Amino acid sequence: MATLILVRHGRSTANTAGLLAGWTPGVALDERGAAQAAALPGRLDGVPLAAVVCSPLQRCQETLAPLLAARPGLPLHTDERVGECHYGDWSGRKLSELADEPLMKIVQQHPSAAAFPGGESLRTMQHRAVEAVREWNARIEEEHGSDAVFLVCSHGDIIKSLVADALGMHLDLFQRIHVDPCSVTAVRYTPSRPFLLRLGDTGDLAPLIPAAAPPAENRAEGGGEAVVGGGAGAA
Repeated sequence: MATLILVRHGRSTANTAGLLAGWTPGVALDERGAAQAAALPGRLDGVPLAAVVCSPLQRCQETLAPLLAARPGLPLHTDERVGECHYGDWSGRKLSELADEPLMKIVQQHPSAAAFPGGESLRTMQHRAVEAVREWNARIEEEHGSDAVFLVCSHGDIIKSLVADALGMHLDLFQRIHVDPCSVTAVRYTPSRPFLLRLGDTGDLAPLIPAAAPPAENRAEGGGEAVVGGGAGAA
C-alpha cells in the first residue's frame, strides 16, 4: 500500500497570537513558519512524491508553496475533508479565554463527546479526515503502485486524529499526541493494518525514500507488511 506523509502547516500568526484559528480567513504563516516552509523541499529531497493533497486554508497552501515551486508538475489536489476542525463560535478566540469554558475540559479529557457550538464534533472531524486519506491512499496506489508516496498538508487536530486511527487508539486518547508546526508524520497502510513510521518529525526524512523492491522469492509472505521492517519502519 502507499505511504502517507502528513505535514502540519508551518507556524502561523494565530499560533503566535494564541488564537484558535479554525477556518478564520486570512491566517498566514508568520516569519518562522515561512522559514519552516522554505526548508521543507530540502527535507523531502529524494522522497518521490506521486501527488500532494492540501487543506484549502491559507496557512497550508503557503506551507506547500516552496515545495511545489521546487517540483514543477507535482500534482496538487485540494480537499476540504483535511481542512481544520470547524470550531464554530470558538473560531478566532484566544485559547487563554477558552480555557475557562466548561467544554474545554471535555475537549481535553473526553474529546469523543465534544461538539463545538456552531461547529462540528471531534468525532465528525476524525471521520471525514480518515475517509479522505484512505480514499486518497487507495487512489494513489491504483494510479502509481504500492510503493508510491503521497503528501497531505493539514492541521494539528486532524493529524492527531489520523494518528490515533492508525494506532487503533480511541479518539479520547488523541490529546496525548503532539505534532509541531511543519513536522512530518508518516503512515504506511497495508492490507491488514497501518504502521506509524514517523510522528512529529522535524529532522532528516531520507529513510522515507522507498528502497528497491527485493526479488519476489525473497519477500516475506504477506507482501505489503514486509517492507515496513526496512529503513522507514525502523524509526
